[in-house]
Amino acid sequence: MEKIKTAAALGLFDGVHLGHRAVLAAAAEQEKNGLVPCAFTFPPESAAKKGAAGYIYSEYEKNFMLHDCGIKRVFSPSFADICGMDGETFAQEILCGEMNAAFVCCGNDFRFGRNAACGVDELRRFGEKFGFMVRTVDDVFCGNDRVSSTLIRELLKEGSLERANELLGKTYTMVRNVSRGAQLGRTIGFPTANQIFDEGQLVPKFGVYASKTYADGKWYPSITDIGVKPTVNYGGAPLAETYIHGFSGDLYGSPLQVMLCHFIRPEMKFGSVDELKTRIKADTEYALNIL
Repeated sequence: MEKIKTAAALGLFDGVHLGHRAVLAAAAEQEKNGLVPCAFTFPPESAAKKGAAGYIYSEYEKNFMLHDCGIKRVFSPSFADICGMDGETFAQEILCGEMNAAFVCCGNDFRFGRNAACGVDELRRFGEKFGFMVRTVDDVFCGNDRVSSTLIRELLKEGSLERANELLGKTYTMVRNVSRGAQLGRTIGFPTANQIFDEGQLVPKFGVYASKTYADGKWYPSITDIGVKPTVNYGGAPLAETYIHGFSGDLYGSPLQVMLCHFIRPEMKFGSVDELKTRIKADTEYALNIL
């Protein structure tokens, strides 16, 4: 039986932003030519650059976004298993052998092979040798800004959420399992769903956000607090706590999709739980008006 041929989008795709989406769209549109749109990437934690601000999306979240862009299959080997290959071996064994690519697309600055020795010129040469077409995609600009993961990280860290969302091309979204917390919110009338950021992942600016949450097949208005809960001396790793307005149910252990829409205020330490409760109520009313 003949192996299915694919259209392969190449890149780290950290953030799956507008620039990445242009590359992914080039692969997705090849489905009309009978090719299966695929992405070759690396797990974010294995390819993270030393000293960087952290990867934008976890592997689960990134795969969620890739499939949302029309990608049917994702090849995501460990960086350590691939980084020693020279460019020609990568083209022959991975692109041709494992992925059976008839079409390959990437950004103009894509590098591959041992020590990132190869670029798009070499990729075209290997395409001629091994029988796949190569298309490069130009940088994408949003206003005067070149869309890049570096810029989006800076925007998320400083709380410039609306601009970050413009460059992402889709509202910043958390998709991860709900974990159990101290359940303080339940006792003050605002039960929250807790989601913990992965180690090494970028955490947006600590504070309260107007958000939308998808639960039980429906979108709900919500507010999300990102930080370390200073009022109750939490002391753990940064997490996102989301109060879903109008929802009641058990979400523990299941993946929850939360979209951050608007930054409301920085994280604050309150003098008492009653003060915290009063402010949560005010934040909720503000968020509902925005949403």
